[in-house]
Amino acid sequence: MTEQKYNKSLVVVIAAIASTGGLLFGFDTGVISGALPFLERICNLTTDQQEIIVTSLLLGAVAGAMSSGRLTDIFWWKKIIIITSLIFAVGSILAGASPTLGLLAISRIILGIAIGISSFTVPMYIAEISPTKIRGAMVSSFQLMITIGILVSYFSDQAFANEANPFSWRWMFYVGVFPAIILFIGMIFLPESPRWLMGNNRREKGIKVLRKVEHPDLVEESIKRIDAEIEKEKQAVTNWTELFKPWLRNALIIAVGIMLVQQFVGINTIIYYAPTVFLIAGFEGAKAAITATISVGVINVLSTVVSMVVIDKIGRRKLYFIGLTGMAIALAALGFFFLFRDNLGEGMRFMIVGSVLVYIFFFAISLGPLGWLMISEVFPLKVRGLVMSIGSLSNWLFNALVAFTFLKI
Repeated sequence: MTEQKYNKSLVVVIAAIASTGGLLFGFDTGVISGALPFLERICNLTTDQQEIIVTSLLLGAVAGAMSSGRLTDIFWWKKIIIITSLIFAVGSILAGASPTLGLLAISRIILGIAIGISSFTVPMYIAEISPTKIRGAMVSSFQLMITIGILVSYFSDQAFANEANPFSWRWMFYVGVFPAIILFIGMIFLPESPRWLMGNNRREKGIKVLRKVEHPDLVEESIKRIDAEIEKEKQAVTNWTELFKPWLRNALIIAVGIMLVQQFVGINTIIYYAPTVFLIAGFEGAKAAITATISVGVINVLSTVVSMVVIDKIGRRKLYFIGLTGMAIALAALGFFFLFRDNLGEGMRFMIVGSVLVYIFFFAISLGPLGWLMISEVFPLKVRGLVMSIGSLSNWLFNALVAFTFLKI
């Protein structure tokens, strides 16, 4: 009984530390929203310049996502995450200290590389080291930590926003160093994934780690399952050109299509530009707009928790259409309020915030988690890894396209 309790506690600690990678993902994604109004003021940024600063992170994420698969072939999961934590720290320091817009864009590319790598390695590490009974909850913790990271970035932006000091944006970026240090130190003491060890000629060490983290009654079953998965992976399709063959063409279209819809509904325009939108809506000053943005982060976190509860009860297809319907209504209302903002008076800005919150709720319970989940469940194991890679790359590319055109439109 003592051993079982110890095992569970150890896994929770492992997931909590590793999920800090998700918090950093969310933080460095959302922090720009509060910094942008100050940068726009002191540098007289054009629309193009604002979009370049935002999109530079996403270009880095594309590079990180493309390289993550190759990196895992060379290094351990644990080592990659440790290196990624250092990249997060360096990127945050460089972003806060950037003397020019060009260097700020470069520092955000560095942060994007860390995000792209962590978006693949951290959930995979958590999945491989979690016991069978609670694996789903542990992996979901990564998605939840992303939304918490976005919320933390909004609170941090609000805390450091100072209308009298236009350079207060620098401290917004510096805050990202602290979770990076936590991830770095924590990962040093965590074990390597038992599955990775067993698949890379370290079988005895892998089984030893497995006995520490898996329920005692399921250890032998887990060893057999891991052996079977390792054997199946040897038969998996690893050549990207295979996806263009007739028998896999539909898989490619579906994977890219799901990610296109997930990004083209515009979710990240809210994550990146919410204070800018709220300033246009009539909020006076960057601090007031950032304060209103905090409500977006709160709803995002709470809705993600709701999705974790209902996703298996309602069903994927039904939840997908519920989400799309709710978002369409919220966006139509948002467009209406902006169109007639001159006639709606002071109450218009609160109507706009309300519409944005409704939109965030419906996205977070549907397209947010469902995009990745549907890809992982629909495709056979033989091509799943390759399709997930295509999906990840498509996600970042569509994300960048939307971020780079939003203010122009």
